[in-house]
Amino acid sequence: MRLDAYDPGGFYDELFAAAGQPRPGASLLVENLKALPEGELAMRQQAAEKALFDLGITFNVYNSQAGLERIFPFDVLPRIIEAAEWDLIERGLRQRIQALNLFLSDVYHEQRIVRDGIIPGELIRSATGYRKECRGLNPPWGVWCHITGSDLVKDADGKLYVLEDNLRCPSGVSYMIGNRQVMKRAFPQIFGAINPRPVEDYPSRLLDMLQFLGPRGDQAPVVAVLTPGTQNSAYFEHSFLAQQMGVELVTGSDLVMRDGWLNMRTTRGFKRVDVLYRRIDDDFLDPLTFRSDSMLGVPGLMEAYRAGRVAIANAPGTGVADDKVIYAYVPQIIKYYLGEEIILPNVDTYMCWVPEQQKYVLEHMAELVIKTANDSGGYGVLIGPHATSAVLAEWALRIKDNPRNFIAQRTLSLSRSPVMIDGQAEGRHVDLRPFALYGRDIHIMPGGLTRVALKKGSLVVNSSQGGGSKDTWVLPANPLTGGGL
Repeated sequence: MRLDAYDPGGFYDELFAAAGQPRPGASLLVENLKALPEGELAMRQQAAEKALFDLGITFNVYNSQAGLERIFPFDVLPRIIEAAEWDLIERGLRQRIQALNLFLSDVYHEQRIVRDGIIPGELIRSATGYRKECRGLNPPWGVWCHITGSDLVKDADGKLYVLEDNLRCPSGVSYMIGNRQVMKRAFPQIFGAINPRPVEDYPSRLLDMLQFLGPRGDQAPVVAVLTPGTQNSAYFEHSFLAQQMGVELVTGSDLVMRDGWLNMRTTRGFKRVDVLYRRIDDDFLDPLTFRSDSMLGVPGLMEAYRAGRVAIANAPGTGVADDKVIYAYVPQIIKYYLGEEIILPNVDTYMCWVPEQQKYVLEHMAELVIKTANDSGGYGVLIGPHATSAVLAEWALRIKDNPRNFIAQRTLSLSRSPVMIDGQAEGRHVDLRPFALYGRDIHIMPGGLTRVALKKGSLVVNSSQGGGSKDTWVLPANPLTGGGL
């Protein structure tokens, strides 16, 4: 594959500033890739895909006619993030997570932000992720959002934006770790020459954070990962993280409340659980508190949580901060709680519940990206420039019928990165999901999951919509110089 022939095509490209001109931070990577013998890169792509298959790195697709389980598509050309850019990302995400955590605490207590007229109370109460049952909750150490995965994108000028926040049960970190394992095998010499910052310590950092939440004093708190089961789209990740942390993977039927404490059934009897890393939605956690028909949770769990007898990560109720209408207020949220201007800006957003903004959206639908407030996984998204008139008319009716449930954003010219397609390098749009852990402090893992829209021209990167991923290499603050193969 000839990288010399790769043309960014007028888009902001993550590796190349122009045809044949790698960005400064990518020059060593490109130099080493060009030194590979003809056909070698394609062979290593095949080897990487086989390695992912052997590792069992899969995801499930609901309602798929081709079967549920699929191998997660992977591209062998890594994304490069230079140290200065990563410093900006770190500072911006730390600011955002700190402010959103204060917002969650306020929402479920005094609601000062409502009383002071920053956010209308009706928007909070009508958010799908708001749980009135969580009012008055006090999570350990005041932390609500222990694991966060905000999605970042770049526009045509290379400026970073936050596209959305994921505070309930953010997924994808197992693919970040798997990608790194595969790339170290596929390109050991290039990897050693560039020396990207490590991500493999995520499971140990996650375990340390979860144990920090535990109520036991002199003993190591017992942690368990709660999964809805094998049919869940992220089940591989649930089992992978449990295995990597050395803790039990449990379903609701494995758990029971005994004398006010959470216990799991084992072959040696009951064992107390101090911290539950839940990968199920709030609705299914406890049928006595939320959905009474839930078979996935544990009756009485929330009572023990309120009493401080068990910690839950992420805290119940965090989904209100995932609402895309609430997202539009994050700049004001940061200003209100921290007194700071936002470091990583939002994409310009129109709220359809505001009459004049709705009017603009309806008149410019063919130019905008329109989203429902609480869908994820690439669902509930209309790319206006790619939609037919019939689809636009249908969405216009939906917006008028329930304006609270829709936002619109300007269509970004998302950055691209070269991807191997049939042995050739072609540009595909990408985003980035960095992962943050919040325990003693906020730690942003250096890199994250770069998701790729593998369909030519597509802006949708989600795996359920045909997307794939690539490894993300954050350069060290003082990178080594020189050094080819």
